[in-house]
Amino acid sequence: MEPLTEHRGVRGPVVYGFLRLVRVSAARQEALHGSLAEYCLQHELTLSGVFTERTADTDGSAAFTGLLDVLELPDVYGVVVPAVSHLGPKAIAVARKARITAAGALLLAIRRPRDGCPAGSGPAGGPSEHVRSRCGPAPTLDTDT
Repeated sequence: MEPLTEHRGVRGPVVYGFLRLVRVSAARQEALHGSLAEYCLQHELTLSGVFTERTADTDGSAAFTGLLDVLELPDVYGVVVPAVSHLGPKAIAVARKARITAAGALLLAIRRPRDGCPAGSGPAGGPSEHVRSRCGPAPTLDTDT
């Protein structure tokens, strides 16, 4: 007799993290990475990796290009960021959000925007949804750009 689905290791929607860490301490970097993992655990998402941008120059960012590349993989659900500001300065963040959604992925911001709207709702992140999956330790996909 087969075990019940609830007793099987079922993977859920796959997401990738994106962090912009310019002049950030190792402790802060670890805390932000931990916040992505905790968010995924709480929302049953599979965090498959975290791309890290380390320079203020966002033109030709290898980390963001790598993120866009993995969004082309089958079954990728979205991108998790601590806040939309991790996509870069406002004008660049808007363009990056558009590229993420054009790739068919959701942008999931952990911290709510200052306008009080819930993360992942409204024009910044699209409609909010509840999803199910699993989360484990994610490899850091560290790219110095």
